[in-house]
Amino acid sequence: MSRVTTTENESTAMRLFSILTALVVAASLYMVVLERDVVMALAGNDIAAEAGDAVGDAPETPRISVVALASEARPIDTAVVTRGQTEAQRQVEVRAETSGRVISEPLRRGSFVETGDLLCRLDAGTRNVALAEAQARLAEAQARRPEAQARVAEAQAALAEARINQNAATSLSEGGYATQTRVASSDAAVESALAGVEAAKAGLESVSAGLQSAEAAVVAAETELERLEIHAPFAGLLETDTAELGTLLQPGSLCGTVIQLDPIKLVGFVPEISVDRIETGAGAMARLAGGREIAGRVSFLSRAADPETRTFRVEVEAPNDDLAIRDGQTAELMIASAGREAHLLPQSSLTLDDGGNLGVRVVGPDETARFRPVDVLRDTPEGVFVDGLDPAERVIVVGQEYVSDGVALDVTMREAAP
Repeated sequence: MSRVTTTENESTAMRLFSILTALVVAASLYMVVLERDVVMALAGNDIAAEAGDAVGDAPETPRISVVALASEARPIDTAVVTRGQTEAQRQVEVRAETSGRVISEPLRRGSFVETGDLLCRLDAGTRNVALAEAQARLAEAQARRPEAQARVAEAQAALAEARINQNAATSLSEGGYATQTRVASSDAAVESALAGVEAAKAGLESVSAGLQSAEAAVVAAETELERLEIHAPFAGLLETDTAELGTLLQPGSLCGTVIQLDPIKLVGFVPEISVDRIETGAGAMARLAGGREIAGRVSFLSRAADPETRTFRVEVEAPNDDLAIRDGQTAELMIASAGREAHLLPQSSLTLDDGGNLGVRVVGPDETARFRPVDVLRDTPEGVFVDGLDPAERVIVVGQEYVSDGVALDVTMREAAP
């Protein structure tokens, strides 16, 4: 019985020992894995205390050697970069306004035309006869006008005479020297004269209306003759051949297409985050697909965004004296915007913090490392221009990957590039 009891006690003790051991191991793992910073801090304090007891004075915290660059912000010109294409300043499809057969030799595509140059001439047909007839009717209407005016004057004179007779008859009748029959006759004469004046005026108005109609007919006939010649509306190049000799053109038929390439337009679309940086009249540079660079100025900036892309149309006007730039060429636009203060740093000085933010590490006033997020404005062969720093900073350029915020530094300065 006693042996059984002893065995059971030993077994219970072993179980308790195993449980305690497991608890100690779990606590140790917890401290090492999840509370590592606390353990290291306690260990560091213990070591420092022991070292202080052994030596008498605690040693300074070891400093990390780094190389820093004394950088000062400098003004730079920033640019909005977008892709676009060239467009003709103007492009017009010149069309016929009347019908007729082409009787002029065609001009070939690529020909240069000046303002007013003849593109197409149409056969007049019977239009000259129509003009002569309209002019004859105009002359006839003009001849009728003096006669109608004379009739109006004659009727007005008859009216004046009738009124004089009426007044005389009325006066004699009042003195008893004229009968009522004479007075009534004079009144009737006045009424007849009034009717004559109205008829003469109506005749004059009819003649005037006929005259205006004849004048309109003459103008219409002359305009129809003018439409037989189709001229270039502005100086430019023919993009298509003009209508061939013998072609029958109807109103709206194409005579030719004229484009103006000087100055040339460069059209691009900028996102809404950049549109506020662009102003009308700002300088711009364009690089064509073939490598040619041209300079111009912003001539138009849209006030309404494209409903699908949410971008804004911008147009740059540039000279094209030699007409070497064609319509529809791909171009990269660089539009100047307001200057900004930025630091020029080696690209190798850029680093990431624990959150993945791009920035640099600088030397703080207490000679410790500090992380500063930055925005890259421009990449150049000399380095990158960044924004987000103070006007003057000591930027770590060697060793920034081996320090963190608050680490004491042993700084060696390097001169900045001019």
